[in-house]
Amino acid sequence: MTYDFAGKVAAVTGSSGIGLGAALHLARAGARVFLGGIDAALNAKAAETARDEGLDISCHQVDVADEGSVRSWAGEIAAATDVLHALVNAAGQQTYGTVEDTSPAEWDHCLAVNLRSCYLTAHCLYPLLKVAGGASVVHVASVQGHNNQNKVLAYATSKGAVHAMTRAMAVDCATDQIRVNSISPGSIRTPLLEYGAGQLATGGKTIDDMIEEFGKSHPIGRVGTTAETGSLIAFLCSDAAAFITGTDLRIDGGLTAKLGV
Repeated sequence: MTYDFAGKVAAVTGSSGIGLGAALHLARAGARVFLGGIDAALNAKAAETARDEGLDISCHQVDVADEGSVRSWAGEIAAATDVLHALVNAAGQQTYGTVEDTSPAEWDHCLAVNLRSCYLTAHCLYPLLKVAGGASVVHVASVQGHNNQNKVLAYATSKGAVHAMTRAMAVDCATDQIRVNSISPGSIRTPLLEYGAGQLATGGKTIDDMIEEFGKSHPIGRVGTTAETGSLIAFLCSDAAAFITGTDLRIDGGLTAKLGV
């Protein structure tokens, strides 16, 4: 389903995967989108896609884990617009390890990318969100914030904290008519999932083989797409979700509904 975002302005982090899917969905519905990503090649690819479709998406080099970089991006947005109707925090990093073998540096970086970035973008862009008088913030969390695999200590912790942040922000930001929600995807075909599949592939299995196996663990029988997560994010940013705030919506093909016994 599509929603009308004509005349609306959105900021999205993550120029591939779920972030790009959200940016494309919003722009196709008429929004002006400021897309921030750390990878120059992915930013260029996203910009090319936007140009090919005639979409109003501007791509910016942003390290969401770095305060100075986020503040600079916020300044670029503020120089181009005086209002922001939607903020989507989709940039993320997968980190594998237990409490024993996860280094402090790995821990800090994972939480900086997956959690602190959500605070930084909302903090720096809050004046523009406040002006909208009905803005929406969507954090991309994960089913691993609810239930998790082995050896994902830092990642699962960061995503569980995103759920708590969502609730806290929703309560505080309601006075400024800003709604705050999160989504928790299961396996979605993204570069991040492909990276994880490559890390777990053994015995001659390919990334595609692993992703097919991931899909079989979901009752619906497959992994999801960034078009599907983009549609859910667009819904949460739309007026159709005007009474929804402080919640987490799982988009996981039934993964967390299924008992593993």
